[in-house]
Amino acid sequence: MPYGICNLSIVPLRIEPSDKSEMVSQVLFGEHFTVLEIREKWIKIRIAFDNYEGWIDTNQYLKITEENFLKIEASKNALAGELIDFVTDENDHFLTIAIGATLPFYDNKNLKMGTLSYRYEGCVFNEKQSKEALIEVAASFLNAPYLWGGKTPFGIDCSGFTQMVYKLCGYKLLRDAGQQATQGEVLSFIEESEPGDLAFFDNENCVIIHVGIIMKDNYIIHAHGKIRIDRIDHSGIFNVDSQRHTHKLRVIKKII
Repeated sequence: MPYGICNLSIVPLRIEPSDKSEMVSQVLFGEHFTVLEIREKWIKIRIAFDNYEGWIDTNQYLKITEENFLKIEASKNALAGELIDFVTDENDHFLTIAIGATLPFYDNKNLKMGTLSYRYEGCVFNEKQSKEALIEVAASFLNAPYLWGGKTPFGIDCSGFTQMVYKLCGYKLLRDAGQQATQGEVLSFIEESEPGDLAFFDNENCVIIHVGIIMKDNYIIHAHGKIRIDRIDHSGIFNVDSQRHTHKLRVIKKII
């Protein structure tokens, strides 16, 4: 089975093999994956971190061996910690990367991707953080614009936001809000929750469509137009600008 790794900053992951197709997620620099299907201009992949599947352009990845894939799987995870930074290759060419980009085989500011070597000088997340750190990391995304399928400060959706915050702190969440709602322990009341717990919200058909991170004093940080902070109560999210409830609370989950 073929394997690959993302050697570009941010690659769109599409639901169908077409540039016009909906972007359901993104593949960030350094993320590795299994190739499930190959077509002339597209490949279908399964991302190793969360098993999420979709299509990317054949010009937007680097082939790696199974041996290299397995070594990455077994190695310690290191993630870029700056909102925006860059890596330099062996020819001193710059490549911009966003927070949460993976740094394969990171050691003393050096990293390796297949046969390619890079250098990264910025802050690195490579240890599990405390639950309290989730809120600090989440706040660094404030005012990032909402983008369906996005995972970066240049555009991010609600579950991409929660996944990236948890990932930077050393914890694994699935990609979509409905998938994340299957993880963790159910809490019966908001009063039982702690900063860092996840709140999920559903629509009129009882389908979970939104997720946010609970903060102290009945506030929540979430993606709605942008990454913003609003109030949360037993009914749901109360938008501090429009002065109305915008999302109906379904369940609160303790992940860590």
